[in-house]
Parts: sequence; structure tokens; C-alpha cells
Amino acid sequence: MRILSGCEALREGLRDALRRDKTVFLLGEDIGAYGGAFGVTRGLLAEFGPDRVRDTPISEAGFTGMAIGAALAGSRPVVEIMFMDFILLAFDQLANMAAKARYVFGAPWTCPLVIRTPAGGGRGYGPTHSQSLEALFARVPGLKVVAPSTPADAKTLLDAAIRDPNPVLFVEHKLLYSLRGPAPARTPSRREPLGKARVVRRGRDVTLVAWSWMTELARRAARELAATGIEAEVIDVRTLAPLDEETIQASVRKTGRLTIVEEGCRTGGFAAEIGFRVFEHAFDSLDGPLRRVTCPDVPISAAPALEHAALPSVRAIVQAAAALVRE
Repeated sequence: MRILSGCEALREGLRDALRRDKTVFLLGEDIGAYGGAFGVTRGLLAEFGPDRVRDTPISEAGFTGMAIGAALAGSRPVVEIMFMDFILLAFDQLANMAAKARYVFGAPWTCPLVIRTPAGGGRGYGPTHSQSLEALFARVPGLKVVAPSTPADAKTLLDAAIRDPNPVLFVEHKLLYSLRGPAPARTPSRREPLGKARVVRRGRDVTLVAWSWMTELARRAARELAATGIEAEVIDVRTLAPLDEETIQASVRKTGRLTIVEEGCRTGGFAAEIGFRVFEHAFDSLDGPLRRVTCPDVPISAAPALEHAALPSVRAIVQAAAALVRE
């Protein structure tokens, strides 16, 4: 293990995959000489050449469709969508083509496609460059949705996504790129499974469920809660689809209380889906109401004060969890 940034860990994961498997290639806007909007692919063009690190026109629907065709023909393309906001231009390709390919064509057809995309706020990019849209895709049958929260998971889960025979949406929070933490020196020979949550902190009083950058905030909130005598258990979902319900429910059965943290908007968010599944399967274990900490139903502003007011915070998580414990 070494200390890497999320950006460095992702770059290593891509490099390992390109070296290991000749069918892997990258494509997206400005991923070649420029190195990607956030520098993840920097240096890969010089190492692997333009046939395997391909700059594309500004046409998300076009190059996503091309990647789907390549995947069906036996390659393993890894697409970079520059901002998650722009993925809506390729929604038809992903929801109606990639996600349905195995169902429509049957064995032996597979669609081993990975879509990498930066999501979330915190950098003042404004309403059309700061959205968290993973809930839209988690409800599409046939798509897997992954959202790592650490450099280590960024590398190992990316490896698992590239090896997977199904289309995977790989959501990279912009603040993860600069987050530093331990990461494996090489991709492990044992593949990290998709669809498995992780208990990142043990606790007895309340369960905090989160993913992506919200897991980091939940960790910080748990430390503040511990200083007041409240021990929070933190669950990192890691994969929204398929969702590891068992790990979440086991924690709720122990603590009796649940707060879910999501950066996406409140209405129709994935936090509501998690909460209702807990309600369906672990209702008898609940000692209080379910709580959500989310972004309100507003666009994310470029103005720092307004952006800060809209996004979930450590303080908001602490207040929600503490109120639940003390009810």
C-alpha cells in the first residue's frame, strides 16, 4: 500500500488494465494529449498510442454508441464522459442499448462497457457541471452503478468494472481526485466484487449510509458524534446497483436507527430507495423514523455561499443523526 490521490489511483487502474488486456481501450473528449478534464488519463497516450487512447468529437451519444458496438464485438471500451451532467446526451444509448443487450441477444453476447464520469459539487462549477445523477441510472435494469469513496476503492473497483461482462457506470466524485489515501501497489489478483458494501466504522447507536464523497463526510460526522458519546456505524454502499441490502439491514438491526446521506436531490433520490427497502425488511428493528440528508430540489449554484448551503455537510449529518438518537 502507498499513499495516492484518487486521480493517481484511477490512472494506475487504467494503466494496469491496458497492459493486462489488449481488448481494453479508452475513448472520450480530450483524454489524449490533454490527459482528460481532471488529468486522470495524463500520460497514457504516450505509453499506449492513439489506437488505444482515442480522442473523440463532442458527441456523447455518438462515441457512447460506438463503444457499445465495440463491446458487443469483443472489445472492452472504457469511456470518459467529461462531466456527469453531459451523460444525459447518451442516456438513450446506455438505457435502451447497452443495458438491454444481453437480455435482447442472449448468450453468448455480452456488453463489457465502462462509463467513467466525474460527478458532484464542491468546486464552484455551477448548475450544469455539478450534478449527481446516479439515481437515474441505478433504476435501469442491466446497468451496474459504482461510486467509490477512497483511492483504494477507486483502483480496485475500476478493475472489477473493466473485467465485468456487463455495462458499468463508474461515478467519480470530483473531490475524490485530490483525496489522498492508501491504495494497492498493484491491482490485486483477487477481484474486488461489485455489489458489496463495506462497514468503514463500527458503532452501536445509529447507522450512517452513504456513497462516493458523502462517505467521507459521514466518516467525519461519525468522529464528531463520537466526541459527544454517540457511536455511529458508517456503511459505504460503494455499488448502488446491485445494492448490498444485507449489510445495511444488518447494521440497522443492530443500531435501530438509520440516516442516509446523498448528494443528489431529495425527490426521487436513491436515499429514498434505500430507506424504503429497510422499511420493507427491517421495520421491526427501527427505534425511530428514517432520516435523509440530501441536496434540496434546487440547481447547484456557482456562488460558493449558495453551493455550500445546498450541499450536504458534516454539520447537517451530525445534527440529523444526533436528533434521531435523542428522540
